Amino acid sequence: MSTTLDAGHVPAPRELTTNPRTSDKIFRGVVTGFGMTALLILTLIGLFLSIRGIQTIHMQGFGFLTRSNWEVVQTDAGTTYNLGVGAMLLGTVLISIIALVIGVPLSVALALFLTFYAPARIKTFLVSVVDLMAAFPSVLYGLWGFFVLMPLATYWGKLLFKYLNWIPIFDAPQYFFERSPFIAGVVLAIMIIPIVTSVAREVFAQTPLDRIQAAYALGATKWGVIKTVVFPFGNSGLIGGAMLGLGRAFGETVAVYSVLNIVFKVNIHILYGSGGNVASMIIQKWGESTGGETTALLAAGFILFLLTLLVNLGANFIVRNTLKSGK
Repeated sequence: MSTTLDAGHVPAPRELTTNPRTSDKIFRGVVTGFGMTALLILTLIGLFLSIRGIQTIHMQGFGFLTRSNWEVVQTDAGTTYNLGVGAMLLGTVLISIIALVIGVPLSVALALFLTFYAPARIKTFLVSVVDLMAAFPSVLYGLWGFFVLMPLATYWGKLLFKYLNWIPIFDAPQYFFERSPFIAGVVLAIMIIPIVTSVAREVFAQTPLDRIQAAYALGATKWGVIKTVVFPFGNSGLIGGAMLGLGRAFGETVAVYSVLNIVFKVNIHILYGSGGNVASMIIQKWGESTGGETTALLAAGFILFLLTLLVNLGANFIVRNTLKSGK
């Protein structure tokens, strides 16, 4: 039987085209629509808050960003508003820094253990636990912080005060350590661990294998490889992960509100039970606010919106360029 095809039966050449199929076009349109919807919602939220922010700045002046008092006085002549978020902004930054100082080293250590030391079965279990921690509602962290962590953290705060009170931030004007910025920072540190750990694991996993093998060939130990190869490769990614955690800490509300005394007064003493952040201040004042106070609370939300957005954009930029460039 001849396997030679007759000239008249040679199949037509297949036409090559770059045009996507109809199903691909439909899928791309649906995905693009959802993405643009999310962007539109974010833009509308920012626009609404910015309008309220402009109204508040026009009414209170730029002192709204620096004053620490929050006074609404009702008289026969009308209602007088003397509002400012300076103390809350300072508290937001202070509590977030405490969370980073405690949470980032723990996250990096956990990421190193999961990437280079943990056996396969333990690694799978711990990764699942870390992912589950990221899905916990913040109210659970707040309740756990109030009933379980606060007694322990109060004791730690007393120890820090006893041995480090010669440092201004560890001093306290009164011997009152419950519901302090330190306790709020510890709760936030637990909350940001899943985010920073996940980013750190991804960055460590991107370390070029040839560099690791070359370090081992030169006689380096595992810790030597981590110190001389992994850390220099992933330092920018670690910074990006820390910034993502910082963005989470900036916007946290219920957990901080559960373990912190909200006081409209500048407090740089992290062990003293007084302070607050912008998000917890909003949730405390919103239920009873009216008129200009409501507008001011929305303006405070706009400031927090901008702060968190800038931090997250910077973190995404750093992480994206780190993973692409391999630096």
